[in-house]
Amino acid sequence: MHLNTLKIINFKNYEEQEMAFSDKINCFVGNNGAGKTNLLDAIYYLSFTKSYFNSVDQQNIRHGEAFFAIHGAFQRNGSLPNHVSCIQKAGIKKQFRINQKDYDRISDHIGQFPCVMVSPYDRDLINEGSDVRRKFIDAVISQFDKSYLDSLIRYNRLLEQRNGLLKQFAERRQSDRELLLLIDEQMMAPATNISEKRKIFLEGFAPIFRHYFEFISGGTEEVSIEYESQLTGGSYLEIVNEAFAKDQSLRYSSSGIHKDDFIFNLAGYPVKKFGSQGQQKSFAVALKLAQFDFTRDLIGFKPILLFDDIFDKLDPGRVQQLIQLVDNDSFGQVFITDTEPERIRRTFEKVAINHRVFEINGGTVDFRY
Repeated sequence: MHLNTLKIINFKNYEEQEMAFSDKINCFVGNNGAGKTNLLDAIYYLSFTKSYFNSVDQQNIRHGEAFFAIHGAFQRNGSLPNHVSCIQKAGIKKQFRINQKDYDRISDHIGQFPCVMVSPYDRDLINEGSDVRRKFIDAVISQFDKSYLDSLIRYNRLLEQRNGLLKQFAERRQSDRELLLLIDEQMMAPATNISEKRKIFLEGFAPIFRHYFEFISGGTEEVSIEYESQLTGGSYLEIVNEAFAKDQSLRYSSSGIHKDDFIFNLAGYPVKKFGSQGQQKSFAVALKLAQFDFTRDLIGFKPILLFDDIFDKLDPGRVQQLIQLVDNDSFGQVFITDTEPERIRRTFEKVAINHRVFEINGGTVDFRY
């Protein structure tokens, strides 16, 4: 699968730009702040229906404009292109279309045109809270498992209702345990489904991750990912029943799969506390490459791979290895950003691979070669 063309209107710092891409490697070069990463984010939008960097859609509208639009033409295995559009108008619900037809539910688009983003922000997976790691795992599984995504949407909606009731109970100084129990019983099935599928996913994902960490780091350190869930110690209803008094006091739900975590270990110790900066970078990149491999093997075709400032993550030797790895049949279309055009030129002098280079300058895009 690859993206043939991209057209953006009033998206972030772009007024209007249209590009045609190589089906292998595409490079966006330019100074920091020029808008390179915004192009990757536009591609990410067409895959995930949202920004990788800013979850508030209307904040991605170009300053002073009333809307943004992103249009892309995807092609898979020589079939006719699929035209995907995302339109966000100020004060109006986001519109997502495929071949001029609106989706009944925007979530139905997830997984149709998968991509993997490798970004400097990926270190947040290691250094930030458990919610960042859950969102990463959820995004990976949701691209190939619709029942998981549906369970996640249902669970989160019910969780919002449950938290709303707990706040009402506190304000009114009275509680209705039976009403809360009705919601808990509805949450049990999606919670159990999510927990089981996270566990199964990790069993298949971990070996692929270990392979890529060894490749990127060049080392032999033992790495692992540990799934930490309250449901390991009992059923969902048992856990939330035990936490009822605590939840009343806190005014929110303190137990459930929304508190799950994934512990990243290096040589038996949390990489967050004991890993060097280089080890943490290697860990984050390995997670994303494992995501690519895992997704490709399950869906049967290659997702698009987005590398944002990859040269700042790895030393030149590792970058060269990675480019050579991308050149083989395991990977498909790749997009790369970099601040140094000369570095891009030198890299591709050593590897004969189909590629295009675009120069980005203050919201304008010029095709160079």
